[in-house]
Amino acid sequence: MIFIEESFHTFKPTEKKAAEFILQNPNMAVNLSIQKLAERAEVSEASIIRLAKKMNCTGFKDLKLKLAYELAKNEHKTDQYEDIPDDGSIKSYIQSISQNNIQAIENTMVLMSEETIETAISLITGARMVAVYGIGASAIIAQDFKQKLTRINYWCEAAIDGDTQLTVSANLGPQDVVFGISYSGLTKDICDSVSLAKENGAKVITLTKSGDNLLSLMGDACLYTTSLERNIRSGATSSRIAQLNVIDILFAGITKTNKEKNIEALERTRKAVGRSKREG
Repeated sequence: MIFIEESFHTFKPTEKKAAEFILQNPNMAVNLSIQKLAERAEVSEASIIRLAKKMNCTGFKDLKLKLAYELAKNEHKTDQYEDIPDDGSIKSYIQSISQNNIQAIENTMVLMSEETIETAISLITGARMVAVYGIGASAIIAQDFKQKLTRINYWCEAAIDGDTQLTVSANLGPQDVVFGISYSGLTKDICDSVSLAKENGAKVITLTKSGDNLLSLMGDACLYTTSLERNIRSGATSSRIAQLNVIDILFAGITKTNKEKNIEALERTRKAVGRSKREG
């Protein structure tokens, strides 16, 4: 149950006790009532409800649906996350890297809240300006989102270093949105910059790993990805793919809000870039 494992460190003691029981007995847990689960795990029903909320679930029934989805998915999956394959063959690289990326997207789907996605889309479409922050691998995600929003005529700035982020945040206000991207949710420069923007009244969207962290606790709309990568590849591949997938979902939703106008803008930019290349 990856979406529980990755957030485990954020749970309170009674929530951890409930989570441990679920992780050890997932097939049983998915068939128990909340009363029976609380009894078996030796915790209160309130602890299980709090655990469900921390899992970005609307309630206990939603938590059981996610558990059931994970169980069904894992029944047909033989491959788990794998670092650099031992045999070193090209075929093994193709299989392991592709499987890691597919699994990261599937795991992230479990964490997605339609309500949160809708809130994020609404915040962006109603903003004067969108400031997107990312550092290192997350900078790639920030720049990708800026490129997408610019193509449909949104004012978007991608800041990929601490000084620039603070400078942009100092000039944001209640009509603006800041979008902080950090897989750990602990990147100091991004947390400091988002905090300043929030102090100035800007709305906050975050994209982090699952569970409460310094960045997500500031969010008006908190989006999550998960990958459970190992050390060698941490933050560099499958988590990036999962983040890009979330960005694509947001962009599709934003484009749909004024589809005709946005499609026209996409066509104009496509023609402009094409003409520039031909003339060059």
